[in-house]
Amino acid sequence: MKKLVAEFIGTLWLVLGGCGSAVLAATFPELGIGFAGVALAFGLTVLTMVYALGHISGAHFNPAVSFGLWVGGRFDKKDLLPYIGAQVLGGIVGAGILYVIASGKSGFELGGFAANGFGENSPGGYSMTAALVTEVVMTFMFLIVILGATHSKAPKGFAGLAIGLSLTLIHLISIPVTNTSVNPARSTSQAFYVGGWATEQLWLFWVAPIVGAILAGLVYKFMSPETES
Repeated sequence: MKKLVAEFIGTLWLVLGGCGSAVLAATFPELGIGFAGVALAFGLTVLTMVYALGHISGAHFNPAVSFGLWVGGRFDKKDLLPYIGAQVLGGIVGAGILYVIASGKSGFELGGFAANGFGENSPGGYSMTAALVTEVVMTFMFLIVILGATHSKAPKGFAGLAIGLSLTLIHLISIPVTNTSVNPARSTSQAFYVGGWATEQLWLFWVAPIVGAILAGLVYKFMSPETES
């Protein structure tokens, strides 16, 4: 239960911090942080929670990460569904907190609410194929970094930095394409409130990250196998 609470809190913070920066601060007049600021915010949420909660739950905060670590031999299959449930619930609650804050401003309109999408719902108008490839590849690379940075032979104490910075880089690349998911819980949390097109396109933001994560788990297990309890 302590692990599930940690996953809940960590995913809540990722959604509140990352999506919150996009909804509240990215386009704020004169002081807007822009795409680069949003990318940094997502990286900082993961970096801070890796150091705060990593020793409790392993700091997944992402169903795709849980899948990748399981396939890579780093995570017990029996914990997979409970972790995913805690992550999705944490994301929805985080998005709910963000909704309460954002709707407290006069003239509030929900709009995209930092949801992920493709086609006309892509920030840059990218196709479904482009979105699919982007999410698979970006999640693949994210898991390669995670599996490598947390390996027993990796330098100790730097995993959080590597993981947080890699997520920042991923957002810098892919925000224009899909608004960046690489995390089904993060996508579900925003789609839960936006509904409509966001819910209809949500399938891609579950399938693509999980496929990318599973491929990374297989590749890294081949390159540098390690079995952890």
